[in-house]
Amino acid sequence: MQVYADNAATTAMSQTAIAAMLPYFDKIYGNPSSLHSVGQRAKEALDGARATVAACLGCDPKEIIFTSGGSEADNQAIISAARFGAMKGKKHIITTAFEHHAVLHTLNKLEKEGFTVTYLDVRNNHNITAQQVKDAIREDTCLVTTMYANNEIGSILPIPEIGAICKQAGIPFHTDAVQAVGHVPINVKEQNIDMLSLSAHKFHGPKGVGALYVRKGIPLVNIIEGGAQERGKRGGTENIPGICGMAAAMKEACDRMDEQMPRVAAMRDKLIEGLSKIPHSALNGDPVHRLPNNVSFCFEGIEGESLLLYMDAMGVCASSGSACTSGSLDPSHVLLAIGRVHDVAHGSLRLSLSDYNTMEEMDHILKVVPQVVEHLRSMSPVWRDLQNGKRQYIL
Repeated sequence: MQVYADNAATTAMSQTAIAAMLPYFDKIYGNPSSLHSVGQRAKEALDGARATVAACLGCDPKEIIFTSGGSEADNQAIISAARFGAMKGKKHIITTAFEHHAVLHTLNKLEKEGFTVTYLDVRNNHNITAQQVKDAIREDTCLVTTMYANNEIGSILPIPEIGAICKQAGIPFHTDAVQAVGHVPINVKEQNIDMLSLSAHKFHGPKGVGALYVRKGIPLVNIIEGGAQERGKRGGTENIPGICGMAAAMKEACDRMDEQMPRVAAMRDKLIEGLSKIPHSALNGDPVHRLPNNVSFCFEGIEGESLLLYMDAMGVCASSGSACTSGSLDPSHVLLAIGRVHDVAHGSLRLSLSDYNTMEEMDHILKVVPQVVEHLRSMSPVWRDLQNGKRQYIL
């Protein structure tokens, strides 16, 4: 049996999304900016997809800008707020210590340009509170940007409450919702969200396409110059097959959410209960406010890379953190931010599920992981020192 449990990295495309894309490769292949009938048929598809995405988020189609993915959307939202803030003499940004690198690296770049960034502490329940945001607001704050849900440990942040505080203070609020869209209910109006980033391949859509929701009245700067596409806010001919596939996958995910969320959460809870029985292990992430598909653990005395390789050989595909940083030997910045020490952070495992997984597969995971952990510990000099009392257990 092979079990794919790395859906936070990417998902299999749904047949619905594939079917939605196919006509736009060789039948309706026109440029949507062209005035002739072939181009206008493509424009009709583009407009229809925009309306579908907007309906899933509870916004107006004119508030949706199509991008190449979540990273581009994050960059455009943050840089726009920073540029317009600077024009008013406001150069302070609030974020969290465990954001995705698409956010953190953009903020690091802005810091070099003279912006000040407050990184909210996430050690309490591996989450933040709306009060932390309120306490961090200054007269020169130009943006609050927090992820909707963490990609590594699954914590869901108090987005509506944060949005309400920002709305009251008159500060733009952006959320990186890449891990949340299609998995939990989102309504940008009800949740006081000004800008939201999403990526199709996290909910069974194609790679290389995403969107940025921008509330009417929020100004944007271009980070990709070119033609007048996307109302002049994002140059480049639109990826019609990808956009149509994303819209179809998003609608399918939202339509089935009430049915699939409890089923996926039940699989998550089964894994958490089973893996918690492994000695000297710890669950990462908020245990209550949590994505329905995320399971993250640290196991003392082992290395995450070895764990993944052994698990892969036994038919389980997983990760030790974000796939975007898998080339790094440093421990996850997310795990360090929540207070895990380096030795423990190195022994991490992320299992991220989808509605394609089954309870039978969860049984297989719960058979494989304890075996691999026990095997790796039997070869570990660190584990031997822990058992002999030469080192103190941390977990």
